[in-house]
Amino acid sequence: MTTCIVTGAAGHLGSTILRQLAGSDWDVRALLFFGETPKVEAENIHYYHGDVTDRSTLKSLFSGIRGEETFVIHTAAIISIQRAISKAIYRTNVIGVRNIVTECIRHHVKRLVHVSSVHAIPELPRGTVQKEITDFDPDLVRGGYAKTKAMGARIVMESVSKLDAVIVLPSGIIGPYDEGHNHLVQITKEYLLGRLPVCVEGGYDFVDVRDVAAGAIRACTRAVRGETYLLTGHYLPIGKLLAMEGKIAGKKPLPVLPLPLAAAGLPFVSLYCHAAKIRPLYTAYSLQTLKSNGFFSSKKARKALGFSSRSPQKTVRDMVLWLQGKPLP
Repeated sequence: MTTCIVTGAAGHLGSTILRQLAGSDWDVRALLFFGETPKVEAENIHYYHGDVTDRSTLKSLFSGIRGEETFVIHTAAIISIQRAISKAIYRTNVIGVRNIVTECIRHHVKRLVHVSSVHAIPELPRGTVQKEITDFDPDLVRGGYAKTKAMGARIVMESVSKLDAVIVLPSGIIGPYDEGHNHLVQITKEYLLGRLPVCVEGGYDFVDVRDVAAGAIRACTRAVRGETYLLTGHYLPIGKLLAMEGKIAGKKPLPVLPLPLAAAGLPFVSLYCHAAKIRPLYTAYSLQTLKSNGFFSSKKARKALGFSSRSPQKTVRDMVLWLQGKPLP
């Protein structure tokens, strides 16, 4: 029987992958961090607790597998909109990747599908459509998250001589099945609750979590060893994204702040988020991202993996319905 190990099982992407594997003929081993609880229950899904930064806690996850029949989808990561590299983000996004690669080599797994990010790709000038790379350099990207994802991707690419590994690179993930832990979903949640007074100009490429999950699963059997694949969706200005959500939820449109004004208001945003006991909705680094080149081509993944991205209207509708506790169509 084919086994699939999924790390980051409580995360937005990891749990969505489990939803798509539930009831399949694959035996699924899902890794939760200590204290996390399952989001998806199915007879073929078995949960383990561990920490990707500590190899000793991964023994049971890999114990008894038949490597030649085992795929690993590594989604566990810390996403950050801060500029600095914290100890936690480095340990998870770099040391964690190295540990998973080591275990995959040790157990001779059939393939590792590593989930990186478009942020690991050096930005090209605006007006240029960005494509896949295989040589990742943390010195060529900005921000703690981007740098650590580039470091992790480099570790994976350096292992290809010993391990059948591929990398998928999603853009900004949105969609249902998350309660606001995802930064982008958090913005929607705050808006729906009436706690978001304004939005900022700028935009990025956003992709449905369900499409990324399907792409990662297909990469197990359809990708080519040592290759990378962009899993991207559609470019949307933040104002338009929230306007679409407002139309569905019956909320008034928000005023859009120019980026310089938003940057000047960062101290007030920090105070607001502290008072509301929520993470900052935007930072200097995230504002920089919103004015960066957010255009990517997923042509390679569409051809090789059969990847497709649904319309942003469908994604936004389902995300809003999920956050409202309503059934999806």
